[in-house]
Amino acid sequence: MIEAALTFAFGCFAVGLLFTLYRVARSDGVPDRVLALDTMVVNVIALMVLYGIYAGTTIYFEAALLFAMTGFVSTIAYAKFMLRGDIIE
Repeated sequence: MIEAALTFAFGCFAVGLLFTLYRVARSDGVPDRVLALDTMVVNVIALMVLYGIYAGTTIYFEAALLFAMTGFVSTIAYAKFMLRGDIIE
């Protein structure tokens, strides 16, 4: 039963990743692209966690945490760049 649920979840997050990739490519403004990239990071983190459950190892959970921290910092840095024009004051 868990294999079917994992397969369904993999499919759902993969479709969500494709939709956000389309939004990055076809978006009108820069803030929409940043939001789509942040959503892509969330989808990739979910896929990494699901694969960690599927494989039964904990290394993917640690990688997902590192990826989450990197995605958060990059989103904040880009938002600060859009507001002020530079990142480091």
